[in-house]
Amino acid sequence: MIQRSDSPAETALSRRTLLRGSALLPLAPAMAGEALAAAPAAAGSLSRAGDFAPMAKVYLDSGTMHPVPLPAKASVDAYFRTRTEMREWSSHDTEVRIKSAFARLINAAPEDLAFVQSTTAGEQSIVDALDLPAAKGSVVTDTLHFFGSFWLYDQLGKQGVDVRWIRPTDGRIDPDAYEKAIGPDTKLVSLSLVSTYNGFEHDLKRICEIAHARGALVYADIIHAAGTVPIDVRATGVDFAATASYKWLMGDFGLGFLYVRPDRLPRLKRKRFGYYQLDGFNPHVYPYDQPGETIADMTPRSDVEGLFAMGTHSHAVMAQLDWSLAKLLELGVDNIMAHRQPLLRRLHEALPAKGYTVVTPRDCRSPLLTCVLPDAHKALAEPLNRAGVAITLSRNRFRICPSWFNTMDDIERLIAALPASS
Repeated sequence: MIQRSDSPAETALSRRTLLRGSALLPLAPAMAGEALAAAPAAAGSLSRAGDFAPMAKVYLDSGTMHPVPLPAKASVDAYFRTRTEMREWSSHDTEVRIKSAFARLINAAPEDLAFVQSTTAGEQSIVDALDLPAAKGSVVTDTLHFFGSFWLYDQLGKQGVDVRWIRPTDGRIDPDAYEKAIGPDTKLVSLSLVSTYNGFEHDLKRICEIAHARGALVYADIIHAAGTVPIDVRATGVDFAATASYKWLMGDFGLGFLYVRPDRLPRLKRKRFGYYQLDGFNPHVYPYDQPGETIADMTPRSDVEGLFAMGTHSHAVMAQLDWSLAKLLELGVDNIMAHRQPLLRRLHEALPAKGYTVVTPRDCRSPLLTCVLPDAHKALAEPLNRAGVAITLSRNRFRICPSWFNTMDDIERLIAALPASS
């Protein structure tokens, strides 16, 4: 299938070690066990036989939605068996494992993370906690940021916030542009660490240094960075970051992570209130309760969940991430990145030779490569469908997103399927 998910004019906005040691292991089918782990890797791929189901097409669109690995599906199936049979399943233990795994992936502490529904929900939570637009001042962002956030900052601008937009030059944004835009009144700098448009990766450490020197805080959308490029939130100094899990983390819709630098918590306002924020709850209204002057004594948690948690979140996606995040750590982000570099280099060579205009800088290390092409969907949908290749097709651009299971053969099949562009 050809995905058409990356243009606001064409589609509704959306966002965006195996099971060893897991409470689900006794329930998982044999395919997730040692026999599978011992299977050889596919030629030219980091995946092993049984990691993924046979796909209907050559799938080069993981930046839209990553295929679910079969062992991750087995983990979800095992979770649902406990639900259908009403047997015990430890959501707490699973939560601890996946928060610990994601924290390792970005060099954070587990207590610095909260669950969110999506990347957009995480970004909105930060805007709320900074009391925008009431705090006024300025916000600095750029047009390589997620297009779904354009609406957020457009509306803040209409409510009195001075929103300063930076536009790219040759597909990239130099930190100097941020240095010129950030002022003493800037409250927030908001960007995508890796651009969903063309895969450009910001120098996050340098931008944080500029912003912090002027009293501003920095939010990074990391949905195309987490699991694809090395992230060190401590080394960069970034204040906030959020991601969903259905792309490169190999999770599903409805569950992601929000990171908050711990020393920034005192500067944030709690604008929403949910019972998952509580560390202590002692009511005084039910039979046999101890009497009290209030309806209940309530103590919020002191971590990020204490500020941002609301209510329940998807246990099924937690079960999925229990395998997927461990797999990413096992593979290693550096190894995943090294695997795809020859694939991207080949595209950078072949696509201009066929007449296509690549807008992804050649030195990008992220897994997204974009070409601009008028009427791209109209021109390419039929030949790619006929060749059995799936990429992101938008109105006037197309994007190729290889993952760790893709091979050079996949890239060559795509190149052969693309008609020469005049």
